[in-house]
Amino acid sequence: MQLHISPSLRHVRVVRGKGLREFIKVKVGSRRVSYQMMFYSLLFFTFLLRFVFVLSTVDTIDGDPSPCSSLACLGKRLKPKLLGRRIESGNVPEAMYQVLEQPLNEQELKGRSDIPQTLQDFMSEVKRSKSDAREFAQKLKEMLTLMEQRTRTAKIQEYLYRHVASSSIPKPLHCLALKLANEHSINAAARLQLPEAELVPTLVDNDYFHFVLASDNILAASVVAKSLVQNSLRPHKIVLHIITDRKTYFPMQAWFSLHPLSPAIIEVKALHHFDWLSKGKVPVLEAMEKDQRVRSQFRGGSSVIAASKSENPVVVAAKLQALSPKYNSLMNHIRIHLPELFPSLNKVVFLDDDIVIQTDLSPLWDIDMDGKVNGAVETCRGEDKFVMSKKFKSYLNFSNPIIARNFDPEECAWAYGMNVFDLAAWRKTNISSNYYH
Repeated sequence: MQLHISPSLRHVRVVRGKGLREFIKVKVGSRRVSYQMMFYSLLFFTFLLRFVFVLSTVDTIDGDPSPCSSLACLGKRLKPKLLGRRIESGNVPEAMYQVLEQPLNEQELKGRSDIPQTLQDFMSEVKRSKSDAREFAQKLKEMLTLMEQRTRTAKIQEYLYRHVASSSIPKPLHCLALKLANEHSINAAARLQLPEAELVPTLVDNDYFHFVLASDNILAASVVAKSLVQNSLRPHKIVLHIITDRKTYFPMQAWFSLHPLSPAIIEVKALHHFDWLSKGKVPVLEAMEKDQRVRSQFRGGSSVIAASKSENPVVVAAKLQALSPKYNSLMNHIRIHLPELFPSLNKVVFLDDDIVIQTDLSPLWDIDMDGKVNGAVETCRGEDKFVMSKKFKSYLNFSNPIIARNFDPEECAWAYGMNVFDLAAWRKTNISSNYYH
C-alpha cells in the first residue's frame, strides 16, 4: 500500500501495494518543504510537549499512588474522552469499609480531647496529618459517634424536661386554685348553687344541648366553657356538665359562681357526688391502681427510662409520654362511665379541656347516628400527614394475639377532643365491659 500526501498537506491518496515494504513506504510530493511549514510544525510539537508536561505535573500534585510517565498519564487521561466515556470517580477504598464496620467502644470516647468537634477541625487535622484512607475513616467514625452520643443525650434530656413540665402543676395555676378555694370559704358569692334551683330540671331535660367536660384544670375548663357559649347561636339551650375531682371541686365552683355564663346553664360536680361511683368497686379505678403498680414494678420512673443507653430517643419519648399525668388521671377515663353518670340523658357531646370552640355546635344534635354509639373526627385523613396519620397501629400492640385477632391495624383512629355519644344506644351494648377487658 502506498500513501501519497500532497505538498500542501490537503490531499491524501492511498494506492494498494504488495508486501511489507510497500505497506510502510510513504511517498511525499516532489516539492520541497518550505520554511513556513517547518516553523508551524515546530510550534505544534512545542505546544504538544508543554501539554504533556502540564498533565504529568497535575497528576503528580494530585498524589496518585502509582506514578506514571508523561505519555502514560496522557493516555490515561485522554483515553476515556477519546472513547466517548465519562471519567468515573473512584470507589471508596475497602480499608475504609473495614474500619467503619468495626465495633467501637463508646466508653473509650469519653474524656478524649483529640477527637475533632466540628467538620472544619476534622478537615484541618486530616490535611495537616496527611492521613491515609484507614486513618481518615477512623477519625471520621470517632467524630460521628461522639456527635451521635451528644445528639441522643440532648434529645432525651429534651423529652425528659418536657415530661417533667407536663407532670408538674404550673405555679400560677396552683396559686389560682388556692386563691379560689380561699374565696369559696370567705365569699358567699363564690358558694352559689350551680345551677340555680329553678334550673335544676334542665339537667335531665333531653330538649337541651348537653355538653360534658371532665377536667381538674380550672383555667382550661373556663376557656372551653366560655368559647362554647360565646359561639353558640342558642346559648340559652346549652347545659354544660363539668366533672372534676375532690380537691378541685370548690375552686371550680367558686370560679363559675364568680364568672357566670348566662344564659347557659352550668353544673359543677365532683366525682364523689355521683352515687354510682361511691357504691362498691369501680372497674376503672381498679384498673388505674393496677396500672400504677405495673408501671412502678416493670418500667420504673422517668429517670430510669431516660437512663437507657440502648433505646432510640423516639422510643424513650413514647415511654415518657405514657407516664403523662393525663393518662393516669381519672378525668381521662371517666367518659367510659357516661351512661351510668347521666342515666336520664339520651345524647351528650363530650369535650376535652385542651380545645377552643370557634363555631356553633348545636348542629351536632341533628346528626343521625344510625344506631352508632360514638361520632367523632377521624385522624387518618387530612393535609397534615404528621397529625392526621393516626391509625389503630399507632396505639395498640398488635404483637398481642388477642388484639391482632380483633382489630385492624389500618383502621382509622379518632380524636377525643369532641365526641358525640348516643347514650341510649350505648346502654344496649357491652362497650364498657369490653373496654375493661
